[in-house]
Amino acid sequence: MARIGIIGSEGRMGQAIASVLAAGEHELAGGVDRDEEVSPLAESCDVLVDFSAPHALRGNLQAAQAADIPILIGTTGLGDNHHGEIDAAAKAIPVLQTGNTSLGVTLLAHLVHEAATRLGPDWDIEVLEMHHRMKVDAPSGTADLLGEAAARARGIDLSDNRESGRDGHTGARGQSAIGFAALRGGTVAGEHSVIFAGEHERLVLSHTAEDRTIFATGAVRAAAWLIGREPGRYAMTDVLGIA
Repeated sequence: MARIGIIGSEGRMGQAIASVLAAGEHELAGGVDRDEEVSPLAESCDVLVDFSAPHALRGNLQAAQAADIPILIGTTGLGDNHHGEIDAAAKAIPVLQTGNTSLGVTLLAHLVHEAATRLGPDWDIEVLEMHHRMKVDAPSGTADLLGEAAARARGIDLSDNRESGRDGHTGARGQSAIGFAALRGGTVAGEHSVIFAGEHERLVLSHTAEDRTIFATGAVRAAAWLIGREPGRYAMTDVLGIA
């Protein structure tokens, strides 16, 4: 039984993870929210899961390192500086960072990578996502994860080939572009599609989240998996054993 501590315990994901833990084999060691001190929680659990905010990442990583425990980071909206901090922390402790803890989305990203590899550069790639009206960042972390999978397959840098928020006279689509479109409304838990558009045919790979529980279940499974691993940076694909 793993003792799991939640950072961001009052948020939607934090509450969903607590519910999964209450009904499962692992134990909720406690939770903190907003600017509460993380260190006491880190000292009382086997692993931390962080679904808080980007500005809190550095302190959360420091607390995990001080307690010598792993941390799963599901916080979205991270920038290059945050990923640098994660890389540094991963030299001392196991860190799993992901834009989506759904096992289904993890497999979808693998399939996107495979499709982009095998179809080649003549197929245009567009990522479409929709979330509930309260989501504050766009495109979603999951959309970025899928875009990164496609870019990695093509050997290109996503930041140099991203096309988002098209409006007005934009000119023709870039040949190596990976496009993003974000929809917001209602209570949608998450819908993602990656469209491969070729000459006279299209391939669409999609995932629909019907309830936030799927993300919480995946987070708990990944957090428990992370315990006892060697220091390093891990991904959800490692949890599923996908190369």
